[in-house]
Amino acid sequence: MNSDTSRLIIAMDFAEKNQALSLADKLDPKRCRLKVGKEMFTRFGPDLVKQLHNRGFELFLDLKYHDIPNTVAKACASAADMGVWMVNLHISGGRKMMEAAANQLQSYGKDVPLLTGVTVLTSMSIDEMHETGIEGSIEQRVLSLTKLAENCGLDGVVCSALEVSTLRKTIKDNFLLVTPGIRPAGSAVGDQHRIMAPVDALSAGSDYLVIGRPVTQAGEPLKVMCEIADSIDLWLSDQS
Repeated sequence: MNSDTSRLIIAMDFAEKNQALSLADKLDPKRCRLKVGKEMFTRFGPDLVKQLHNRGFELFLDLKYHDIPNTVAKACASAADMGVWMVNLHISGGRKMMEAAANQLQSYGKDVPLLTGVTVLTSMSIDEMHETGIEGSIEQRVLSLTKLAENCGLDGVVCSALEVSTLRKTIKDNFLLVTPGIRPAGSAVGDQHRIMAPVDALSAGSDYLVIGRPVTQAGEPLKVMCEIADSIDLWLSDQS
């Protein structure tokens, strides 16, 4: 399994299970973790999680729970029962929901998954956020949600790398920042609005980098993954 210094999370977004398993067979579980999101989990359920675990990967179950407190707490427990490494919820679900989830997971002891909260999706622009009735800047919204998540006992948040440097000034050192929307130089932006290159995100203060299509749609995914992982390792060695 991965060491605590592994910072790379590959997002698995496929319509066919065999595509995901084939990609997993080409990647190195010692150098990355995998993320399973709504599409694949809805299609294939816990069996996919089990098959990826059997290949040696630690998993981020990215289902972004948002419901009444009891429902979210029980869903997080179900994720923990599957042995996932990280699970997440929407911070906008509120204090009671987050505290219920965090309290529910305490009984898992050393097997407890990391619990992270989603701030503002990296695909969302400021105009789209304003359409939902939330005023101000995205940075202000992310900061407010992050402070709430930290106060409710979460282990970290999911945010854009663009907000990381601001958050690092206000949160505890051990509060995790997980950043999707990571794009190596030359990669297509796709549907992401708030993006950053891997080493730039680490330098800003990101703990874990979520990268999808630049790896999963590459002709040689292992080669691309290793190049990114090597750049991360080099950056980490420069910091020591």
